[in-house]
Amino acid sequence: MPKTMLVTGASSGIGKALSMEMARRGYHLGLMARREEVLEAVRNEICAESKSVKVEIARLDVTDYPTVAGTIRDLADRLGGCDTIFVNAGIGLGEKIGRGNFEKARRTIEVNLIGAIATADAAVEYFLEHGGGHVVGVSSVAAFRGMPRGSSYSASKAGFATYLEALRAETLRKKIDVTVLYPGYIDTPLNSMLPNRPFVIPVEKGAAIIAKLIEKKVRRSTVPIFPWNIIARAFRMLPTRIIARM
Repeated sequence: MPKTMLVTGASSGIGKALSMEMARRGYHLGLMARREEVLEAVRNEICAESKSVKVEIARLDVTDYPTVAGTIRDLADRLGGCDTIFVNAGIGLGEKIGRGNFEKARRTIEVNLIGAIATADAAVEYFLEHGGGHVVGVSSVAAFRGMPRGSSYSASKAGFATYLEALRAETLRKKIDVTVLYPGYIDTPLNSMLPNRPFVIPVEKGAAIIAKLIEKKVRRSTVPIFPWNIIARAFRMLPTRIIARM
């Protein structure tokens, strides 16, 4: 039987590109995002290219916490089941600490951390009831070190990565696989305004790498693996005076 994947944040960026990549690989898809009209356009684009796959959509704001579990369950039922969920919805607003930008920080934490946890929790509930599944969570290389003007983003991504590691331990014998991905700069609207994006790669290339990592069910990986696997270790050792200039 064809495999199925649910994707949050599927209307643009990595979520859209991965959805198209997985459709090419024969996956049926359940796409979620806040903008239902954009999801409809994404579905049409996927179905025009990959005519044999089934694509269902649902509007979801991951910070509307009471609706998350029901939306996931409904999409999975419409697809006849769910093998994998790609927990991807996220924002990056950027803010300086102590400059009156707390609302940006709050919103970032609500979407990237609490919304992501709500999504993973709902997926695990479904997988426990149906004999297993695969949770894939999107963190970031920003999780490896708190970065200036990105404090809440770094915190949210580090927090979610830690949550996923705990999830893996808690479900070790429950037939639930957990993958934590740490993308570097992938060319998406989330980072397109930044003046400097070292080692940036096209979103299509990023999606192809992510698809391979998902199908291998790796436990954790940077995206791409090189050079970010080396840079990530270096981040932790850099003196604060160097981090402060970034």
